[in-house]
Amino acid sequence: MMFSIKEKVFSLFWLCGLLVPLTIMGAAGETKGQELNPFNITMGLLGGLALFLYGMELMSDGLKKAAGEKMKLILAALSKNRFLGVLTGTVTTAIIQSSSVTTVLLVGFVSAGLMSLSQSVSIIFGANIGTTITAQIIAFKVTKYALLMIAVGFGMLFFSKKEAIRQYGGILLGLGLVFYGMSVMSGTMKPLRTNEDFINLMANMSNPLLGILTAALFTALVQSSSATTGVVIVLAMQGIITLEAGIALSLGANIGTCITAGVASIGKPREAVRVAMVHVFFNTAGVILILPFISPFADLARSFSPVADPSMPCRMLLQRWCQGKLPMHILFLMSPWQSFFYHLPHS
Repeated sequence: MMFSIKEKVFSLFWLCGLLVPLTIMGAAGETKGQELNPFNITMGLLGGLALFLYGMELMSDGLKKAAGEKMKLILAALSKNRFLGVLTGTVTTAIIQSSSVTTVLLVGFVSAGLMSLSQSVSIIFGANIGTTITAQIIAFKVTKYALLMIAVGFGMLFFSKKEAIRQYGGILLGLGLVFYGMSVMSGTMKPLRTNEDFINLMANMSNPLLGILTAALFTALVQSSSATTGVVIVLAMQGIITLEAGIALSLGANIGTCITAGVASIGKPREAVRVAMVHVFFNTAGVILILPFISPFADLARSFSPVADPSMPCRMLLQRWCQGKLPMHILFLMSPWQSFFYHLPHS
């Protein structure tokens, strides 16, 4: 069942009506020094994540409507050259805010015979770069502007008669909700910084394999690596997890995000199934390549970070992750690996 954007916004305000009192109660409990309330913390975390995902959906819908049908033509035309294909995948994924959606589109195009497997491979590489744009945005301290974005976006969406302005209003409203969801999760997690049981639990995330598995499962559940990245940033900014644990969780998100394309390829022709397999293979291979270098990777991020700003290591983590992906993609594009992808089995 499809809902109009107005119905989505009204459902959002119902959701906010439930979340705001819980958020206020959690803040009051923290101020008064009361014991942790597991119910409030759970509801605040889940509610903040819901706002985050809902904002991502609104922003994605607005961007796709603004781009229109031209996106399909651009994908087909620019993917004929592997380097243009990478650029196309990067820009497309940055626009629709989801590498999973890009890969699902590719599965559909290849299944319909509109694109070959060789054309789709380079776009998948680019999609993995483009998906870091979301992480770059949310890693900076802009949550204080969230309510302003929501108010302005809401006004543009509901009071403008021009369709283009309404679309941009939906984008701004969605972006504001992403930031507000981050703020809700961050405020909810603050009391856990001093909770010994929770600290011991999160300390286990320093085990790279456990962190990768946890993030992969969580990302597969919510079907959004950006959502996982958002939670990782919140935990890191509150000092709850180490930088090494944050890197491991980010790596796991890159594996879990493949599940959407895998599901979309079920029952499709052989070439379409191979598109999904390329996505799985490339993301998994990238994680395996980076896994032994998590500690040096973290040290590099810390070298750019002033001690006075606890959130800076997290922001540098995302910047290094984005920059680290680029040479890895170039390596794959200029090597025999790409030919290997074309000969992957379909079952």
